[in-house]
Amino acid sequence: MNIDNQRARPLALTMGDPAGIGLDIAIAAWAQRQELPLFYLVGCPEAVQRRAERLGIPLELTVVSPEQLASTRQTALQIVPLSSKVDETPGRTRRGDAAGVIEAIERAVEHVRTGIAGAVVTNPITKKSLYEDGFNYPGHTEFLGHLASKWFGQEVEPVMLMAGPDLRTVPVTVHIPVSDVPAALTKNRIVTVARTVDRDLRSQFGIQSPRIALAGLNPHAGEGGSMGQEDEQIIQPAVSDLIASGIDARGPFPADTLFHAAARQQFDCVLAMYHDQALIPVKTLSFDKAVNVTLGLPFVRTSPDHGTALDIAGKGIAKADSLIEALKLADLLAQNSIVE
Repeated sequence: MNIDNQRARPLALTMGDPAGIGLDIAIAAWAQRQELPLFYLVGCPEAVQRRAERLGIPLELTVVSPEQLASTRQTALQIVPLSSKVDETPGRTRRGDAAGVIEAIERAVEHVRTGIAGAVVTNPITKKSLYEDGFNYPGHTEFLGHLASKWFGQEVEPVMLMAGPDLRTVPVTVHIPVSDVPAALTKNRIVTVARTVDRDLRSQFGIQSPRIALAGLNPHAGEGGSMGQEDEQIIQPAVSDLIASGIDARGPFPADTLFHAAARQQFDCVLAMYHDQALIPVKTLSFDKAVNVTLGLPFVRTSPDHGTALDIAGKGIAKADSLIEALKLADLLAQNSIVE
């Protein structure tokens, strides 16, 4: 169904890892709230207040229940509290904080499901500390897919899209070792990801006929099989299947010539075969402006394109640019989206 008055629904922003820069950039974004869509924070009020004091930034907080959230401009940052308390000591992750980090994500998704929020925007998490506390998902993307399947009553296969001003990329395989990529790369996997990308570029980004380029896995896209068989035996058949189904898919192209300015004018998105092949060009071109978008979900989710930056947390030097772009893009996609 079409979500009515989507713009009036504030965005749910999670606190991320309290030891990282998530709190820093959330506070910095709030300082620019007049230029941004409405948002509120899901997190630990005490941790947010302590970080603001550490940064020397005056911050007024209003602790509210989800039902009390206002959909108009407020003078105080609205925060929906967690049942878990966390330690915001910059740069020092604490295993006991994992429950709060996970709860913030769950609460934000629940708010979208119940119509309280228009979209989810997530601050960075430290995966290693979550793993140590029993978190069984490779990252945000996979956990959000689990929550979507659990709470929205539909099986989903989430897809990570990195969106910058000049380039969009999608890694077909994501948080796995490079050594595992060839075995994980199948024709069906590529086709499934490409179909999700094609659908959501149409429904969320408003691109009527998406042009999707596929990067080769091997140097020179395998060079006729002399540098690896995957490009001819897996990627090319996937491209043929996609074309037969009406999707404008092209490739595989050598990855080393796919991201220069002239090449980027020929497509709307690149499907890369592994994580760094997709993320390096986007972050190189627009590190402060790129946004991580999860496709394939029954709700909109965006995130900054960077990590927790534990080494600069609490020092007042973290840039909020990517989070600001994530908030703006979440608002735009939420307005465009149709949730079934």
